[in-house]
Amino acid sequence: MQLTTEEEKALNGEFGETLSVAYRILLAIGNANDAEKLIPIKWAHVSGVNYNTIGKSGEEFLKEISSEGKKVMIPTTLNPMGFDSTKKNIGLTEEFVNNQLSITDSYKKLGVNMSFTCIPYEIFSLPKKGEYASFAESNAAVFLNSILNIKTNKESALSSLASAITGKTPYSDLLIEENRKSKIMIKPELSTDESDALGQVDTFNLNELDFGLLGYYAGKVSKESCVGIDCKKDQVDIVKMKSLSAGMGTSGICGMFKTEEDSMTEKISFGKKERESVFDELNTSEMGDIIVLGSPQLGMSEINLLDNMIHGKKFKKKCMIFCAKPVYEIAKENESLYRLEKAGCEFFCDSCTCLTPLITKDKYDSITTNSVKCSYYMKHSNKVGVSLKNLNSIVKENTI
Repeated sequence: MQLTTEEEKALNGEFGETLSVAYRILLAIGNANDAEKLIPIKWAHVSGVNYNTIGKSGEEFLKEISSEGKKVMIPTTLNPMGFDSTKKNIGLTEEFVNNQLSITDSYKKLGVNMSFTCIPYEIFSLPKKGEYASFAESNAAVFLNSILNIKTNKESALSSLASAITGKTPYSDLLIEENRKSKIMIKPELSTDESDALGQVDTFNLNELDFGLLGYYAGKVSKESCVGIDCKKDQVDIVKMKSLSAGMGTSGICGMFKTEEDSMTEKISFGKKERESVFDELNTSEMGDIIVLGSPQLGMSEINLLDNMIHGKKFKKKCMIFCAKPVYEIAKENESLYRLEKAGCEFFCDSCTCLTPLITKDKYDSITTNSVKCSYYMKHSNKVGVSLKNLNSIVKENTI
């Protein structure tokens, strides 16, 4: 990979150790991905915040890289951490809390926005269509590429942080227009009760869980960075697009979907058999001890949807809602927060269902959720069983 004279100087430590480390990371990644050069970017979104994700070695690395006083060079937002710091006595160890706060302190020293959200596209005014970014959160990377047409690769915690510090990223993969073409197209061949009566497939009426399973399947079968999804994007709401993006980001290397066909596109069916196969992989329990919503974190679209569904009902079991703090504040302002709390919901900001120490096997045998991403991480990381249902079914089956 070719570097400019200025980049070479930074790599060799002439501008400090922090920049040198960042350029070494980008050089290694660029060479591994056959990138010809580094290019400027407009925004970075960094993961590697939750102590359960990066551990002690990650905490120490961040402490060291932030000690020099170097700040990020571009607007940089931050993924959720492991808990909501406004809540007390939530059963976490002193070691976890101290290490988690050390991590967030390091990011603060680096000048990163303490956003603690995995849905920055719902919170911030992001770059314009066609501009470049570096996003480590997988659902956000897929959403940016597919819905907003902002160009980013599915970055790691290290690569996104290095890009934030340098303001650059290797020019490779989905940043190159030619790679943003799909070679296969997944064709949903599921049906709803209404479409069954008409003898046709109606993707418009599929629920958010169907779209999450569709995304997960597409990510598994695609060996490329971009895959086609046969649906009309402008007729599908943000809740379903988030589910699709999160499912796809969870299961494979794919970082983008397109809803229009490219030339020589192979068609692959996603019918009842394929849906059941993915569902059976992720659904590991008949019922959950608690209800968990928010992976990705809930935005106002989901909050309003849930508020309308509840409408005076109460949950029969604990319901944990994970959302970004700005969403929490809006829900508080329009009073949907109070209605949902009255219905038995508890809100958690700055955190997410994935790898959270708030939901562990010693506390709960199983959970109920509508999130494919949450199901995956609960099964593989938290070792907690999952009852996977769409939101409408969750409300119907668990309220009085």
